[in-house]
Amino acid sequence: MSRSARTNDRLRPQGEFALPVTVTPALPAVATFGELDMPVEMLKALTSLGVNEPFPIQAATLPNSLAGRDVLGRGRTGSGKTLAFGLALLVRTAGQRAEARKPLALILVPTRELAQQVTDALAPYARLLKLRLATVVGGMSIGRQAGALRAGAEVVVATPGRLADLIERKDCRLDRVNITVLDEADQMADMGFIPQVTELLDQVRPDGQRMLFSATLDRNIDVLVRRYLNDPVVHSVDPSAGTVTTMEHHVLQVHGADKYATATEIAARDGRVIMFLDTKHAVDQFTKHLLSSGVKAAALHGGKSQPQRTRTLARFKTGDVTALVATNVAARGIHIDDLDLVVNVDPPSDHKDYLHRGGRTARAGESGSVVTLVLPNQRRDMARLMSDAGIRPRITQVRSGEAELSRITGAQAPSGVPVGGSGPVAERPKRGGAPFRGLGTRPGRAVGGGESRRSAEARQLAEARKAARVRRGA
Repeated sequence: MSRSARTNDRLRPQGEFALPVTVTPALPAVATFGELDMPVEMLKALTSLGVNEPFPIQAATLPNSLAGRDVLGRGRTGSGKTLAFGLALLVRTAGQRAEARKPLALILVPTRELAQQVTDALAPYARLLKLRLATVVGGMSIGRQAGALRAGAEVVVATPGRLADLIERKDCRLDRVNITVLDEADQMADMGFIPQVTELLDQVRPDGQRMLFSATLDRNIDVLVRRYLNDPVVHSVDPSAGTVTTMEHHVLQVHGADKYATATEIAARDGRVIMFLDTKHAVDQFTKHLLSSGVKAAALHGGKSQPQRTRTLARFKTGDVTALVATNVAARGIHIDDLDLVVNVDPPSDHKDYLHRGGRTARAGESGSVVTLVLPNQRRDMARLMSDAGIRPRITQVRSGEAELSRITGAQAPSGVPVGGSGPVAERPKRGGAPFRGLGTRPGRAVGGGESRRSAEARQLAEARKAARVRRGA
């Protein structure tokens, strides 16, 4: 057996699903971009953009993808998968011209944010090669997207639902697509997109190149691998759990009455932070509270329009917003430079969500911390989740205002000066609503030894404001 074949076999994920046997040996990984069969102009562009040497997933897959091989690649979020598939796709499409409504290459992604991120990452290289990119996602004008396709676009970056809509409208055909990429395939499976994805893949050229990239490879995407990848080269450059040596994991044990104040002080730290909560309603209410407390916060969830989501992310990237409060819509497809803290105000439901939420920090070799606030009745489930993720977190019991909380997260008392004319902190709850669901209470249940949910929430808010005044010397 050749060395390259043995290497490919060693990198093959074990115990997840029975991958197809690779007949053709994989080409060996490269140490520099200069070793790859790419135009000199592309190599110069990489250098000018500060991309000096390939990340492991790029070094392993690019020799094969540039040669036209099907590729099955696993790398944790933030490991450089976009350029791993994007450079090969662009180089192999260069020099061709698409007809109206008939793209030549397709990148399917699960979310609007990821589609925009992929487009932004590949746009400089596409311009260099005189390739036209079109981004096709929901929440934006379908007429404009149809216009871009009619004008001719060699490369389409799309979410499955909107692309299917445009095909139904006769604004797009996939029979000329020769290169197809599935990015974050496991999330597409988790979100129930597999039927749509298979319907789209059935329309591309059957003899074309397919690349599937994901942070995890499990049985959910087995059908895609077996049905659409031909003799794929398999590369897995990170541990299955996606853990990172530059990332610290903390479980902070808190009590329900203090969780709200603790989360508020973390949000008020110097520097940016993403804070995850379970529901849109909880995100909106916590964001209002933070704004009223003096924290430059903004909400991000599926209930926001795409222009709102785009503006919010732009403000977070520039620092105009320092606390991004989000549901799992922000758990993938968002890259923020120098983001060193992610906080699970509400613990995630499974280890995959934990890994993808945490993947917003410690990206591309940088350091970062993931902090999860855990109530007493959540400790057992959290321990099981961490075990499934292959992580041994540092466990600390904390209270708001304590030095240990500040040491771990940079927490501090908020200024108390409302941001942007936000209203008072304690808003009157809507009838039947649960204004702070996920922050230590559940609708319809008593907390604190028979204390009503509404009373507990009011007390949490009062304690948070009192603690802030005390630490400001008010």
